[in-house]
Amino acid sequence: MSTAMDLKPLVTLLAIVNPLAVVPFFIHYTQGMSRAQRRRTVLVSSCTAFAVIAASAVAGLQILDFFGISLASFQVGGGMLLLMSAMAMLNAQPAEAKATQEEVADAASRTSIAVVPLTIPLLTGPATMSTVVIYAERAQTFWQHAALVGYGVVVALATAACFALAEPIARVLGKTGINVMTRLMGLILAALAVEVMAAGLLRLFPALGAAG
Repeated sequence: MSTAMDLKPLVTLLAIVNPLAVVPFFIHYTQGMSRAQRRRTVLVSSCTAFAVIAASAVAGLQILDFFGISLASFQVGGGMLLLMSAMAMLNAQPAEAKATQEEVADAASRTSIAVVPLTIPLLTGPATMSTVVIYAERAQTFWQHAALVGYGVVVALATAACFALAEPIARVLGKTGINVMTRLMGLILAALAVEVMAAGLLRLFPALGAAG
């Protein structure tokens, strides 16, 4: 894979996770917390996001094998999830915001909000996991697999930075600025989703490539 191709998983992950779009949720869930509690929430959220990405990169393919799911089918399904996430983002909603109101209200009252719902599903969810698994299959060397795990570190650092600077970011960008950023990332993600689905369809139906 070329350098440009190597950066595709990182661009895709940053588009899906999009911690800027989750900043308002972070502010909401951490209201009334002390500074130390907020710092702990930032640390736990960023570490959990890394853990989800790393686990998907290391064990995702083995899980697919266990359930007897072909990667081509997973690519098409994962691409559809990405496209659904992109559609949500184009409507200025976080890509992974799938929790019900009851789940959010319940989770907000617990000390585990850093994990649920802040990290799962608001930051990392099915679309993130499927993306990492798809790119893990394309990785052919140890270093390419290591790069995927490294991208998890980048995502975790981006998450920590956005959450640590949540209030200044919200003041500077405002709701409109965050919405514009979310829509822009959604447009990028939609294009990447089409590529993922196309690759899966070509594997399932090789005749499509011959027809082209």
